[in-house]
Amino acid sequence: MGPLNGVKIIEVGGIGPGPFCGMMLSDMGADIIRVERKGGLSLSESKYDLLTRNRKSISINLRKPEGVHTLLKMLEQVDALQEGFRPGVMEKLGIGPDVCLERNPRLVYGRMTGWGQEGPLARAAGHDINYIALSGALHTIGRKGQKPVPPLNLVGDFGGGGMLLAFGMVCALYEARKSGLGQVVDAAMTDGSATLMAMIYGLKAAGLWTDKPGTNLLDTGAHFYDTYETADNKFIAIGAIEPQFYELLLKLTEIDDPDFQNQLDFAQWPQLKDKLSIVFKTKTREAWCEIMEGSDVCFAPVLSMSEAPEHPHNKQRKTFIENEGVLQPAPAPRFSRTAPEIKGSPPTPGQDTESVLADFGFSGREIESLKSSEAI
Repeated sequence: MGPLNGVKIIEVGGIGPGPFCGMMLSDMGADIIRVERKGGLSLSESKYDLLTRNRKSISINLRKPEGVHTLLKMLEQVDALQEGFRPGVMEKLGIGPDVCLERNPRLVYGRMTGWGQEGPLARAAGHDINYIALSGALHTIGRKGQKPVPPLNLVGDFGGGGMLLAFGMVCALYEARKSGLGQVVDAAMTDGSATLMAMIYGLKAAGLWTDKPGTNLLDTGAHFYDTYETADNKFIAIGAIEPQFYELLLKLTEIDDPDFQNQLDFAQWPQLKDKLSIVFKTKTREAWCEIMEGSDVCFAPVLSMSEAPEHPHNKQRKTFIENEGVLQPAPAPRFSRTAPEIKGSPPTPGQDTESVLADFGFSGREIESLKSSEAI
């Protein structure tokens, strides 16, 4: 009974940021029906496709008029639609925003693209790495003298893409309750990753950030904000930015070198980092955890994906949960009253086609006709 309980959404199946948006919304209780393209390719067993959890799945051939008519009839009964195709694809299929909003004026039409619905690059192919490159985000991530490092696909696809679309759709759904009118939500990963960079652009405008990666406060330039290797070839993370936290870092590492006293002497940062590296290499990761974990040093061990679910903090908060034998991140954020939950494993593509159509009022004869025409 999450906070979006009662909201009904149709998700036109895609990959990456689109299903991530659907996961965020369905984790919060939205009833989402995922429309798979007939005969779609699956790269792994369905239960491991965590981005599609909590959904029902139907298979509709949107290249057939009967399939398009079926989807349009369903859209009359839902609150929102989300899709992640290149600009113009949905219009060519006959299910663009104008057609859908004519059928259901209250419909929120969520669109996910890399470059946006218009602009010189709008129709070009791309992936996360390209979108965050264009926004300035990728250039800032990397060590001094080294090339930029793609932060997996977390910044473009998920943070600046799927989460941005989920936020935009919730905003539009809220507004539609007041106005009675739907609208189009244009979520572009270039825009979203740029938005995530707002603080850094502000620091640059203030003269507190340079275009030289690995020399700034948060990009491994500072000796007090970085990762360090330990005696057992593992790593720890330090983020002792505030003066009182930095002072505690020096105390717990037993550093009395006067060079460390001027925390913000940028010219000294490389030298101090070398010295701090030697200190952290004297003990194992576990030993440093015993000294610093839970203190105000702003410390954490750098855990692998195998280790993270076993950490006591994550275990107590149930940050990771197991569902039907698959360990996965739990829904977030948390709510005091309308708790989100995983209410269903990722579906096999198309497994719910007939039952969902029946729920939407299609008769047995209509369903059989759709099967005969290969629309479903």
